[in-house]
Amino acid sequence: MLRTRLFLLALLGAACSPSDRAASGDAAAINAAPVPAEALAAIDTATIMQHVRVLADDSLLGRQPGTLGEERTAAYLESQFKAIGLAPGNPDGTYVQKVPLVGITVTNAPAMTFEKDGKTQTLKWRDDYVAWSKHVQPSASLDKSEAGVRRATVPKRPSSSGTTSRAWTLSGKTLVMLVNDPAACRTTSRFGGARMTYYGRWTYKYEQGMKHKAAGVLLVHETGPAGYPFTVVQGKTAEQFDLVAPDKNMSRAAVEGWITTVQAKALFTMAGQNFDSLKAIAATPEFEPVQLGATASVTLLNTLRELNSRNMVAKLEGSDPALKDEYVVYSAHWDHFGVGEKVKGDSIYNGALDNATGTAGLLAIAKAFAAMPTRPKRSMLFLAVTAEEQGLLGAAYYGMAPLYPLNKTAANINMDGLSQWGRTRDLTVIGLGNSELDDYAQAVATEQQRVLRPDAEPEKGFYYRSDHFNFAKKGVPAFYAEAGIEVIGKPPEFGRAKRDEYTANDYHAPQDEIKPDWDMSGAVQDLQLLLAMGYRVGNASRFPEWRVGNEFRAVREASFKQK
Repeated sequence: MLRTRLFLLALLGAACSPSDRAASGDAAAINAAPVPAEALAAIDTATIMQHVRVLADDSLLGRQPGTLGEERTAAYLESQFKAIGLAPGNPDGTYVQKVPLVGITVTNAPAMTFEKDGKTQTLKWRDDYVAWSKHVQPSASLDKSEAGVRRATVPKRPSSSGTTSRAWTLSGKTLVMLVNDPAACRTTSRFGGARMTYYGRWTYKYEQGMKHKAAGVLLVHETGPAGYPFTVVQGKTAEQFDLVAPDKNMSRAAVEGWITTVQAKALFTMAGQNFDSLKAIAATPEFEPVQLGATASVTLLNTLRELNSRNMVAKLEGSDPALKDEYVVYSAHWDHFGVGEKVKGDSIYNGALDNATGTAGLLAIAKAFAAMPTRPKRSMLFLAVTAEEQGLLGAAYYGMAPLYPLNKTAANINMDGLSQWGRTRDLTVIGLGNSELDDYAQAVATEQQRVLRPDAEPEKGFYYRSDHFNFAKKGVPAFYAEAGIEVIGKPPEFGRAKRDEYTANDYHAPQDEIKPDWDMSGAVQDLQLLLAMGYRVGNASRFPEWRVGNEFRAVREASFKQK
C-alpha cells in the first residue's frame, strides 16, 4: 500500500516562444505546378463515404484495439492498400507494425475517500471521479497517511523547454492539479497567447507526476479548460491501454485520474481552503503548492491483458533514386472506443467522424498518389495508427521505433476528422505558424481561393491531441488541419455551431455516426489541399523547417547530427 499525502498543485506551465514567421521555405516547391488532374479526380465524395460506411459500421464493433473490431479493421485496410497498389510499408514485407500494449480494466468501481481531522469525504466511482492505473499489476492503491509534509515549489519563470531548475519534494504524495495553462498566462505571448501549450495538457500533468515520483495525480475537471464535458472522462472507466515500459510502468504514479469541480471544491472546503481563491492565486507566477492536510485513499483492482495491436502501413516508393529513401508520412488513427456503456440506447462507439473519416481520407489520398503518371521524388508512407484514443499510443510507438529514420522523414500530414458540412472559404490549421508547412498550405489554399484560419479554440490544445504530435516531439515538422468554419451558403455562425453541437452531443459517444445531412464536398476540398502539400514537399529541394523559436526546432536540428 502506498502512503500518500494530498497537495494542491497549480498547473505547470512553460513559456512557448511566439513563432518567427520570417523564415522562408522552398519557394519553387511551394509554388510548384498543380497536382496532376488524375490524382485530384481520384478524391471524390463517393470514395470517401464508401470507406466511412465500412469503417463506421456496427460490424466493426467500434474499432477498439485488441478486439474482433481491430481484426476486421486491419483486414479492411490491408485489402484497400493492396487494391490501390501500394507496397507493404514495413520493411519486413508486411503491412503491419506490431504495437505491444497492455489493457488494464478496473473491476471493483471503488469509492475514493479524503480525510482530515476526523472528517471524511467520499467520492463515488464514475459520478464524482474517474481513476485508473497504468501499473502492470493486479492492484494499485493510495493509502491515507499523516498530513505533515514538506512544501514543494513551482518555478516562477519556467524555461522554454518545460523543465524547471528547482527540485521538487513530492515523492509519495498525491497531487490535485488544474488542467490547461493558467488563465493569466493565456493572455501573454510568452505562453503562446490564448492557445494551450503542451505544458497545460493533461498528459503532461501525469508525466510530471511520474517525473517527481508522486503516488497519485488527480486533475480537476472543468469543461472549458479541458475542452470537453465530464461524460468524456467517464468513458475512461472501460479498459485503458498503454505501451509497456521495461519496468512494467511502475515508474508512473500508482493512481491517475480526474475529479469533478464540485468534489474538488468540497475537498478544499474540508481542508479549510477556498477553491476559487486558490485558483486565482494559481494563475500568478508567485503561486506555490499548498498543503491541504488531507489524505487520499483508494484501491483499484485490475484485470490485465497484454497484446500486440497494429499500426497499418503502406508505401508508395519515390521516383528519384537519390531521394526515395526520404519520406512524407500521411497519418490517421483507425481506432475508437469499441462497445461500452449505453448512451441513449446505443452501446457501439462507431467513431464515424472520429476517425473513420480521417482513415477514409488516408485511403483516398493514397489512391490519388497511386493515380499519378509520375510519382513524387520522395516516397510516401501511409500510416493508420492504433490506440490514438488511449493517449496517441500507436503514433508514440512509431516515434520510438520508426520503420524509417525520422531524420529522413520530411514531414507528417495528419487527418483526424474531416469536414462534413460542405465546402468552406477557410481551413482551420491547428498550430498555425509552427513550420514552413504552413507556406505550402497557404499556397494551395490561395489556388483554391481560400484562406488559412488559426485554431478557433486554441485554449483546448488540439495540437497536442492527435497523432501528429508524436512526430513533432521527435522533431518532424507536422501539419494538422480541421474543417473551416465559414461554410459556403450557410449563415456566418453555422460552422461554429455545428462544431459545438458535435462536441456536446457526439464526441467520444455512440452518437458519433454518419448523419443523413453530411455533405462531404468540404472533405474533398481539404483532402485535395493536403494531397497537393505532400506532393510538393515530396518534390522539394529541401525539407520544410520549424519556424525560428519553435519548441521542436532544436530536436530536429539534433536529429540531423545523428547517423
